[in-house]
Amino acid sequence: MGQMLTAHVATNLYWFGRHLERVESTLKDINRLFDVVIDTDKNAGVAYFEEVGTTLNYASASEFLHEAIFGEHDGNLYQIMAFARENVIICRSQIDADAFGEVINLHKHFSQMQNSAHFVDHSFIDLALSLINEIWGALSCGLQYRLSDSFIQLGKLVEKSDLNIRHGRDKEQTRSYFDEITYTVEAI
Repeated sequence: MGQMLTAHVATNLYWFGRHLERVESTLKDINRLFDVVIDTDKNAGVAYFEEVGTTLNYASASEFLHEAIFGEHDGNLYQIMAFARENVIICRSQIDADAFGEVINLHKHFSQMQNSAHFVDHSFIDLALSLINEIWGALSCGLQYRLSDSFIQLGKLVEKSDLNIRHGRDKEQTRSYFDEITYTVEAI
């Protein structure tokens, strides 16, 4: 790992990992919560977003999807995806070309829905998650491990830990993430 990165590039790689992980994890949770909001607990989305310090208001399950992803709040996934796009543009020389292209496509997917008159549905989420899988896959299949990969991984692990703590999830899994963070920092 004898590569050199500027602090600015390293910071953007780290935040790219965090932002993309936030989008992925939240989309998975929203997808799961959508069924709960429909079937058993209309306010499940409100409780979920309160755990991350965000107030969410909606009257129906369809509104829940739209508000969760595009609503006027700090957890707005469209805005977080825009941050991820900016991060990857800044550090594009350190990102696999296929991964870079898929980040741009994912941002375009969010932009098209943001500017659409249609409601968000499960197909929007499914395609977004598929594009995220393409990004992670492209980043992990390089023949040579690069220092930039460690900064992205660090951001991803910190975000997973943060979300686990905020949502009160499995403490053993969170400890495992902390161990991986330590290993990644030592590798850097």
